[in-house]
Amino acid sequence: MVGPLSDDQRRSGHRRLQAGFVAFVGVSAGLISLQADPTVLQFLGAVVGGIVLGVALVTYLYWSS
Repeated sequence: MVGPLSDDQRRSGHRRLQAGFVAFVGVSAGLISLQADPTVLQFLGAVVGGIVLGVALVTYLYWSS
């Protein structure tokens, strides 16, 4: 049987989920930019922009709940 989660385990799980979401948004932005045959700088800019957007979304969802 599975017992209840401690607060530390719950926070750790939330942080891993948030980090995974931010990584997913960042990587997907970079992959979408590959359709336009970008330069390396443009590709990195899309990934960084996606990461910034992912952090903004996670922050919004955290504070709106």
